[in-house]
Amino acid sequence: MGLSVGDPAPDFELDGTEGRFRLSDHRGERVVLLFYPGDFTPVCTKQFCSYAERAEDMSSLEAKVVGISAQDVDSHTKFVSDNGIPVPLLADPDKSVAKSFGVTAPMLGTRRAAFIVDEDGKVAYKHVHTLGLDFQTVDQIRDALAKV
Repeated sequence: MGLSVGDPAPDFELDGTEGRFRLSDHRGERVVLLFYPGDFTPVCTKQFCSYAERAEDMSSLEAKVVGISAQDVDSHTKFVSDNGIPVPLLADPDKSVAKSFGVTAPMLGTRRAAFIVDEDGKVAYKHVHTLGLDFQTVDQIRDALAKV
C-alpha cells in the first residue's frame, strides 16, 4: 500500500511555518518527510520536543527535515513557538499529500511515518508506524540517512 522504496516521490507544494515548501525545489538534496497525526497530541508533542531537545543534532543531519500534518499554519506556528521545534511544519489540511504517500487511515487521519526522498526525487527510505505510539528518533533518522 502506498509508495515503495525506489518509487518517484509525488511532488507537492504546501504552506508551512517557514513559508511555502515545494518538494521539487529540493532536488539535489535529501529531504526527510515526517508525517504525524496532529499538533499538541501526546505522542506528537513528545516526538517534536525530542527534536527540540536535540536541535543541534537535527540541524547537523545532512538533509532538509520537515513535519507534515493536517493542522493549519496557525496551529503549526503555535506548536513550534510553544515547544521550540527546530524544523518547519507543513499544513496538509485536506491530507492530499499524506494520501499521495499512502499514509492516511480511516478514523486515524494522517499516520505517523518517515520518508527519505533522495537527491533524484525517489523514495529512498520508508517507515510507517503501525499504531503511531512511537516515532523516529534523531538517531534513527541519522542511521537511515547513513544508509541512503
